Amino acid sequence: MNRSEWRAYFREFRPKTFTSLRRGYRFADLRADAVAGLTVAIIALPLAMALAIASGATPEKGLHTAIIAGFLISFLGGSKVQIGGPTAAFIPVVFGVIANFGYGGLILCTLMAGLMLIAAGLLRLGTLMKYMPQPVVTGFTAGIAVSIFSSQIKDALGLQMGQVPAEFIPRWAAYAKHIATTQPAAVALTLLGLIAILGLRRWRPAWPGFLIALLLCTLVCLGFALPAETIGTKFGGLPSALPTFDFPHIPFERTRELLPSAFTIAFLAGVESLLSAVVADGMTGGRHRSNMELVAQGVANTASALFGGLPATGAIARTATNIRAGGRTPLSGILHAAFLLVFMLLLAPLMQYVPLAALASILLIVAWNISEVEAFRHTLSAPKGDRLVLLLTFFLTVFFDLTLAIEAGVVVAAFVFMFRMAEAVEVQSGMQMSDDEDSGADPDQRARLPAGVEAFQISGPLFFGAANRLDDLLDQFRVPPKVFILRMRLVPVIDASGMHALEALLERCQRRGILLILSGLQPQPRRVFGQMHLHPREGALHIAPNYDAALLLAGELIAGTAGRDLAS
Repeated sequence: MNRSEWRAYFREFRPKTFTSLRRGYRFADLRADAVAGLTVAIIALPLAMALAIASGATPEKGLHTAIIAGFLISFLGGSKVQIGGPTAAFIPVVFGVIANFGYGGLILCTLMAGLMLIAAGLLRLGTLMKYMPQPVVTGFTAGIAVSIFSSQIKDALGLQMGQVPAEFIPRWAAYAKHIATTQPAAVALTLLGLIAILGLRRWRPAWPGFLIALLLCTLVCLGFALPAETIGTKFGGLPSALPTFDFPHIPFERTRELLPSAFTIAFLAGVESLLSAVVADGMTGGRHRSNMELVAQGVANTASALFGGLPATGAIARTATNIRAGGRTPLSGILHAAFLLVFMLLLAPLMQYVPLAALASILLIVAWNISEVEAFRHTLSAPKGDRLVLLLTFFLTVFFDLTLAIEAGVVVAAFVFMFRMAEAVEVQSGMQMSDDEDSGADPDQRARLPAGVEAFQISGPLFFGAANRLDDLLDQFRVPPKVFILRMRLVPVIDASGMHALEALLERCQRRGILLILSGLQPQPRRVFGQMHLHPREGALHIAPNYDAALLLAGELIAGTAGRDLAS
């Protein structure tokens, strides 16, 4: 790249924080960002603990993630109002990694995911995220919602059982086995939390429903001395200290086994953060820098792992709350992390009294929020291929593995797309459209063909999925023509397989003594012809600029008077 291209490249990696401050930052902006940051911190406090517990980690790891990763995502990110931290999408994969490889395995996974995200950003792959098929995203998020819901049954019912299995079917089998140990107090607290959240959402939507429900359940549990499991009885007290550098034993020898999970974490972090940035752009009228956002996510995940945290990404709900609360610049996200740190330092001794059933009620609502029931139902009315991709991704996410679900969903979606594109390619004879786009069908076109000349037209991209359409083209003639015109004005794109099919057609024409004329080549096919060295050959292949020129050339070839290629 030359100097100007390098400058343009580096401009893509300027954090929005620096851009916002350079444009001027007033006290009114600081006040608005502080109010928004405080509002989001109040919402994130109970959510971070709940997400950590649901992931199989201790509650302070969720708080550390929200503080460290939340700060870095806002400070380095490519979106002005993005709020980062742990999200519900990570719960199934994090729970599985911790269950199978321990917390050290999760650290390694998160480190690898962070490096993958940094590399993806530097390679400018952020723009590719918009090509993720919607049925894959919808099926994946719906499957994650089901997994989150199923992970909360133990705490919601207060079941007296050991470690919850990571797999869906064994998990529900364990629930059924221990259903007789249901604790009425836990069920009552779960219902109280659900009623409080849903009631506040209906009648006081501006109030922090999660935090109020958490406080209400905690006060009821303490006031009535309910025999319900709390953070303190399960995890002990929360440390009221700053996050410290934490590098436990990491099973580097199992790196290959952990690569799929690391890829899943990187995929989730990348997709969710960019989706959140797109939502934020729609609400603010701004424009995020997708590649800088990926780099920020990578740095944040790396730092979160090194300080004993969890995977993190941009959180759509918290980002929307930040915008509605008046957040204007990345300083609102930075202040949100600062407020969370203050809360943790001051309120840690009180967190031990929070009942796990209250946190379960919060995550049950979160599961419903991300389930996208309407989007799922709407996609079920889509064409058959989209329904297949949706249901395949959903069931693989729930019953098997998130990485497998993503890979299979994308691959099947690609095959569905290729099939549709191949079906859209037409090879027609008889009355064709004129090369003039403004004219209609020419009823006398067949009559214009000189004796011994046949013409066919290809419509659509000539790629590997449709290249076989040319295989039996010459077999349609009872008497082989002397000249065969293949009209390609409606072929916008051709790939290597399409070129191979054309070369095979040319060879068959040569074996049968048929002269081949290609007419109306568009710029991309013409460029590929040059790159792959398919040039006009006297007495074999001719190229005409349009159909009329091809007819004139065909007449001359039939008459034996064509001594040159009219396209030259």
